[in-house]
Amino acid sequence: MDKNRTEGMKHEIKGAVKEAAGKMTGNHAKQAAGNIEKNAGKVQKAVGKAADDARKHDRHH
Repeated sequence: MDKNRTEGMKHEIKGAVKEAAGKMTGNHAKQAAGNIEKNAGKVQKAVGKAADDARKHDRHH
C-alpha cells in the first residue's frame, strides 16, 4: 500500500478530531485548522490510491 494512503488517513482522522474539538469548545481557529488537515488528508489518501491503482495496472500489462 502506498505510504500516502496511510499518512493521508492519519491526517484525515487527526483533522476530524481537531475539528470536533474546535466545535465543542467554540474554538473556530482549531475547527478550521482541523477541517483543513482533514481535507488535506483526504487528498493525500486519494494520491496514494491512484499510485496503488497505477502500480496494479502496470503489473497486469
